[in-house]
Parts: sequence; C-alpha cells; structure tokens
Amino acid sequence: MLSNKVVLITGAAHRIGATTARMLHAQGMNILLHYRHSREAAEALQAELNDIRPDSVSLLQADLHDTQRLPELIAEAIKIWGRLDVLINNASSFYATPIGSVTEAQWDDLIGSNLKAPLFLSQAAAPHLRQHQGCIISIVDIHAERPLKEFPVYSMAKAGLVMLTKSLACELGPEVRVNAVAPGAILWPEHLGKAEKEKIISRTFLKRQGAPEDIARAILYLIRDAGYVSGQVLTIDGGRSLNS
Repeated sequence: MLSNKVVLITGAAHRIGATTARMLHAQGMNILLHYRHSREAAEALQAELNDIRPDSVSLLQADLHDTQRLPELIAEAIKIWGRLDVLINNASSFYATPIGSVTEAQWDDLIGSNLKAPLFLSQAAAPHLRQHQGCIISIVDIHAERPLKEFPVYSMAKAGLVMLTKSLACELGPEVRVNAVAPGAILWPEHLGKAEKEKIISRTFLKRQGAPEDIARAILYLIRDAGYVSGQVLTIDGGRSLNS
C-alpha cells in the first residue's frame, strides 16, 4: 500500500526521526532524510537503508530557519522521485527559557524550528501533496496543553503547532489530511535526573517509559490506516496527560 510513496522527514538523522524513517522504509516508502548539521549520522542512516533497498533514501540538507530556502527544499525533494506523499514535521529545538531570562534569539529559535518552519514547509509542500491525496504529520508535545515549567517559549511554540495542525486540516482538506502526534515520556531530556524520570513514569497509567517505536507506529497509522482522520492530535504518553 505504501510502496514507492515518498515521505520527507525533517530532523531525521537521530532519535524519533531516524526510528520513523526505518519503520516507513520497511513499509516500502522512499525516504527523504532532512538534516541540518548531522551529516555523518544522516549518511550512515542512508547507507543502512539503501543496503536494504537500493536507491530508496536520499538526503536533503537545510537550515529550516532560512524561510526563503524552504520552497527550494521542497522543489529539490520533488526532483528526486517526482512526487511527495507525506511531510513529517519532526525537527525541533528544546531547551529551558525561564521567565526573566528569555532572549529574542531564543524566541526566534524555538518559534522558528517548532512553528514557523512547519508552516512554511507545509505551505510549499501542499500543492504536491494535493496531487496524491497526501498528508502532513507534525510532532507536537503533551506540553502544548499543559505547560512545562521553565520552558514557556517551547510550550507556546508546540501549542501553536497544534493550532497549525487544525488550521491546515481546515485549509487543505479534502485532498490533504493533517494530523499531529504528541509524545510523552519517550526520550529523556539531558537535564533530567533519575528521581525526576521515576516521578514522570509514576504519573503514567502504564507505569513505564515509552519508546521511539511507539511514536513511529502512531505515524504509520496516521499515514496508512487513518483515511478519515484529520485535524487530530494523537497522544502517545501512557495516560500521563490524564493524571493530574
């Protein structure tokens, strides 16, 4: 069903992006791996997947903060296989910005990577996605609904991305479906200690940490099996967001 369809994944060299690339590749999709600085990791993942299926993975390098470059990035993607079926807005910046210390540069970086780039990438990709009844999936965060202390700018950016998801679903339907996935305790930020991790896990109903594969499976569902789903956020957090 997904054989020879083309997916562009931003920030795909590591973590959830790389896991998603492997899973979608196993389903027969051709992969466009975007990276910013992680050239070595991107090339290694490309080689790994092309060894499985030759000429099925290509690389695209870009700084997504360069808004003027984004239509060109989509044009480069189209040239490779002549089509685009799925855009996954995965690239993200994440770090603390306690009130009293927020800088304009931090605002521009966090809003730029988490909200501005997905908007302008989606806008550039939309005509091509329409041709193939494609879809857009953005990686948001459970903290789009419940702010993370000392991370107000990041939380606002992800909240904006949730609204962008709903707005694009309204604007691009019926040809293009637009949804989002909100991870919970999947991969830990570097600043968390053992006690904090255990506290977070204790607040999930499933009492365990999730895995990147859980997010990748949710993305696969939204691409392959969710033909009547648009404008939704699929939360993958073990029930944590319901546990106040």
